Amino acid sequence: MDSIILSIIIGVAALAVGILLGKIIFAQNTKKQVENAEQEASKIVSEAKLKADTLKKEKLLEAKEHFVQLKMEHEKEVLQRTQKISETENRIRQKEQSLNQKEGNLEKQLKENNQIKENLNRQIEVVNIKRTELEKHQEEHIRRLEKVAGLSADDAKAQLVESLRQEAQSKALALQQEIIEEAKGKANKEARKIIIQTIQRTAAEQAIENAITVFNLESDEIKGSIIGREGRNIRAIEAATGVDLIVDDTPEAIILSSFDPLRREIARLSLQRLVSDGRIHPARIEEVVEKTRRQLEDQVMDIGERTVIELGIHGLHKELIRMVGRMRFRSSYGQNLLMHSRETANLCSIMAAELGMNPKLAKRAGLLHDIGKVPDEETELSHALLGAKLAEKYGENPAVVNAIGAHHDEMEMQYVISPIIQACDAISGARPGARREIMQQYMQRIKDLENLALAYSGVEKAYAIQAGRELRVIVEADKVTDNDSDKLSFEIAQKIQTEMTFPGQIKVTVIREKRAVNIAR
Repeated sequence: MDSIILSIIIGVAALAVGILLGKIIFAQNTKKQVENAEQEASKIVSEAKLKADTLKKEKLLEAKEHFVQLKMEHEKEVLQRTQKISETENRIRQKEQSLNQKEGNLEKQLKENNQIKENLNRQIEVVNIKRTELEKHQEEHIRRLEKVAGLSADDAKAQLVESLRQEAQSKALALQQEIIEEAKGKANKEARKIIIQTIQRTAAEQAIENAITVFNLESDEIKGSIIGREGRNIRAIEAATGVDLIVDDTPEAIILSSFDPLRREIARLSLQRLVSDGRIHPARIEEVVEKTRRQLEDQVMDIGERTVIELGIHGLHKELIRMVGRMRFRSSYGQNLLMHSRETANLCSIMAAELGMNPKLAKRAGLLHDIGKVPDEETELSHALLGAKLAEKYGENPAVVNAIGAHHDEMEMQYVISPIIQACDAISGARPGARREIMQQYMQRIKDLENLALAYSGVEKAYAIQAGRELRVIVEADKVTDNDSDKLSFEIAQKIQTEMTFPGQIKVTVIREKRAVNIAR
């Protein structure tokens, strides 16, 4: 038991010794590690101090370089500002010097002006004295003249002013006529050149259209079918078409009479279909007339489109194209309206090109200038104003609208092409054979011309010759002088121009002759 306890004690003592030795060995190792760690830490600290010193030196160098650079820039900027200040000071000094010089010059000028003013005042005083003396002499001279002439100064002045006025008026009239004649000569020469070139390039045939259409028949037997029992067929045709049918003794022909060519064309085509079909009765007549009217509307549109394409006009509203087609079946003073509008459009285009304007715009206005003559509904407006209203409604150019409305002077001309449209319209209508003038209107125009000349004092006789193209005025020699003849011719021409409407131009010739008659016995 004791040996076991002893062995246990020995074992425990040996274990304690082992543990103690282990702790001693561990403590020694730990101490070495601590020493190593301290050595490494001191090494790291020394390296860190070295790097910090190096970095500090680098940063100090960079800061010094930056400072030097900033200092140089600052010195440069200060130098530039100094230079600018010096330049500004130099300019200010120069300005001060120039101002001083100007001030000195102004003082000199003021002194000189004062001297001149004093001299002028003295001269004015001398002039006033001389004027007073002159007025006294003039009054004395006027009193002497009044005594010699037996007239007062006012009467003599009035006679002198009247004589001078008459002389100045006659000279002014002669000069005015001379200037007008010279201007007319030059203007007419250029205008004739442009107009002749334009007309030559657009020469077109003209044919007078009548208000009747002759419908030819194969035989007179068909007349009975057209008339119908108790005239019901002919009444139905007249009611459906609005055209008067004249059935007379003219062999194999029926006359269709209407002021509207479109209605006459509908009646002609309807009669042609009815006669070829052979079935002529009121119901059939109404059916054929309505069918013909619809087909003619399509034909009207086709004519308008073809006309616009041939003239090279683009972007026209469909309603305006339809109105252009309707012109084919309208006439004005016997002249076909579509042919007149086409010719006017071509004339306008060429004339605008000759004058350096827009030919396409002028051609467009020339084609549309008479669309007011083919309205869908009757109106109280004139065809020019109605045409302008329609063109504006369908989005036409303001220049075209103004040209349409002003081509008969019913609107103020606001664009350059407006007078061109007016002139070309007159050229197309004034051609020989283009239009028919009613005899009563022609006779009235001739009579008005002669009466206008006879209204002047001293006119003995007046004759309109050459179809109203020339007016010859015979005056009394004892009442009208040669100078008065020139004045009378000018005044009559101006009055005709302002008060009358006429185609082309009218030449006014005043004839004055002195006859001395004696009889030898």
